[in-house]
Amino acid sequence: MRKKIVAGNWKMNLTAEEAVQLNRDVENQIMDPKCDIYQFTPSLYLPLLVEKEGYIQIGAQNGHPEKKGAFTGEISMFQLQSSGVQSVLIGHSERRQLFHETNDFLKSKVDAALENNITPFYCCGETLEERESGKHEAVVIDQIKEGCFHLPAEKIRKIVFAYEPVWAIGTGKTASPEQANDMHRLIRNAIAENYDNEIAENATILYGGSCKPTNAKELFTMEHIDGGLIGGASLKADDFIQIINTLN
Repeated sequence: MRKKIVAGNWKMNLTAEEAVQLNRDVENQIMDPKCDIYQFTPSLYLPLLVEKEGYIQIGAQNGHPEKKGAFTGEISMFQLQSSGVQSVLIGHSERRQLFHETNDFLKSKVDAALENNITPFYCCGETLEERESGKHEAVVIDQIKEGCFHLPAEKIRKIVFAYEPVWAIGTGKTASPEQANDMHRLIRNAIAENYDNEIAENATILYGGSCKPTNAKELFTMEHIDGGLIGGASLKADDFIQIINTLN
């Protein structure tokens, strides 16, 4: 049975004080959750939150594949692991678009994360232009194949996938539940074709595109959607809790 997950991506937001308070506010409202809960925080705040006890697991928004070296401003997967971090976002659309991270570079991040016992949350998704031109399915599958499908079966099981249509991130637009479910089904079928049905059926695939309290239930009841990677709504404790409760 595949895991259900609600994960918040705070992006480059909040002061240190606000980060601690938001984490505390969410933790205080959680009542016997039926899903796993993550908060992916700015790297500065990882030491403030990663050792806290509770339901929430704290993850990093980025990590460099090299163990050490002349990469000013970067933090390696090895350093994240040594600080107690156990999960990391890889391939978020903002990293692909704004920082020009290629599938090959993301592949090296996936490998480094797994080598350091860090769970990769591997993101994939298409732009509006790619969807309107009919290339969206090929784009998403290529992102996954080139970033993850080199892994042996025992390692691909450790990946959490997140489908995030780029045109629905921070725009207020949302893929319809049917559109999202179709892409999740496509991803699951690709995993089955490259590995087997058992691995595919147990793979967790999250939806990440303007998911909020008003549409979470409709999205999460779809067959192939196993939770959400939440952006703006994860910065408001009440909204995030409402989304979590959708899976309870």
